[in-house]
Amino acid sequence: MMSHMFGFGDKKDDQKNVPVKLDSGPMGSSALGFAEKLLQVGIDGKGSFDSAQKIAAKALQDSGGDQEKAIKEIVSDTRRLAAANGFVTGLGGFVTMAVALPANVAGFYLLSTRMVAAVAHIRGYDLRDPSLRSAILLTLVGADANDIINKAGVVATGRLAGMAAQQLPPPVLMVVNKAVGFRLIGQVGEKVATRLGKAIPFAGGFIGAGMDSWMLHKVAKNAAEQFPRR
Repeated sequence: MMSHMFGFGDKKDDQKNVPVKLDSGPMGSSALGFAEKLLQVGIDGKGSFDSAQKIAAKALQDSGGDQEKAIKEIVSDTRRLAAANGFVTGLGGFVTMAVALPANVAGFYLLSTRMVAAVAHIRGYDLRDPSLRSAILLTLVGADANDIINKAGVVATGRLAGMAAQQLPPPVLMVVNKAVGFRLIGQVGEKVATRLGKAIPFAGGFIGAGMDSWMLHKVAKNAAEQFPRR
């Protein structure tokens, strides 16, 4: 179940109707802008930040074509980069213009997005597919993914790969992306204890490299489950 994807407790029943709240206003625009930046840079790459497809290709080459070994290499490299606080802070500059987030927070999410996208690519998914890109974003919000999907009016099909296969219309994907952006931004003001039961924390700098690495491991495990080999 989506509510247990990171091994945390059951979801609370008082989740807010985020997509409805995000239909208008400056916060909604910031949330959507942040989500779009994560997709553009995290998946497609920018400057010295390689695309998900490029790091996936390198990992496959290094592993002699063994997909699972390639995925392990990508996860290991991503965790190492997340532990390099200066590196992550530098990455944040790619996305902080979209919303007022600390650079290390944005950098952590950027690395997470690329890692999940690389896993999906290795498993045979088309990173150009808008529905797949939204599904990748949903892995960043943990148990909240089910809530976002339901409130966007999407029929849950189990794995996020199933949602991607539905070829959802652009307006629905915009609602999903905006809701993910809002959830990620909203976590900045929350305490660590409350964040851990909900989603991927904005760990960089606030919790430390150890927690960043642990959460990236959880994200990677979830990505492997949500995007099975095609």
